[in-house]
Amino acid sequence: MDPDFWHQRWQENKIAFHEVEGNALLSSHFHLLSLQEGDRVFIPLCGKSNDIGWLAGQGCRVVGIELSQAAVEAFFAENGLEAEVSRVGGLRRYRSGPIELFAGDFFKLSKELLGPVDAIYDRAAMVAMPERMRTSYAHHLAKVSGNAPQFLITFDYDQSQTEGPPFSVPAEAIDRLYAGIYRREPVASVKIAGPLAERCSGTENAWLLRP
Repeated sequence: MDPDFWHQRWQENKIAFHEVEGNALLSSHFHLLSLQEGDRVFIPLCGKSNDIGWLAGQGCRVVGIELSQAAVEAFFAENGLEAEVSRVGGLRRYRSGPIELFAGDFFKLSKELLGPVDAIYDRAAMVAMPERMRTSYAHHLAKVSGNAPQFLITFDYDQSQTEGPPFSVPAEAIDRLYAGIYRREPVASVKIAGPLAERCSGTENAWLLRP
């Protein structure tokens, strides 16, 4: 996906993917990750998601990466947080309490920069990737996180109904992408709702991916 596409979406505030109330599948099934207080959760392509604050409120340390610097800065501003900002490895790092967000290219994030990860929460990254980019994305995510367990949310719909993003990523696609890395466990499936439901019908699915 052309980075300019996402920068323009944030600049024009065309962010229908942003969930004001946070994700219900996460809040309902978060306990399945069996995390302890202080564990570190990584959110790829985190935007300014309210799930960041929700996870921090559960006692987690949260680290995310987002292409749009404007989105990262909006998260801290909208939550009344003052961040310490530094440049590391071609990325900008914002820190405030248990929250650490990187602004920049996901593929520039190294295992050393990311640090130890106890779990991954992927709601908006896999489904934002066109098919040609998914293998590179999945392998890089597994590499930098040390194959940390994932709480993954995807959509499954007839791709001919509408163009992505978000793209349809059916179960068999997940199995191909993470073959030999993760085993997939179904958690929940609900009808697509919100703005996407105006474009197509299908399901929003939550999965646990365990190494």
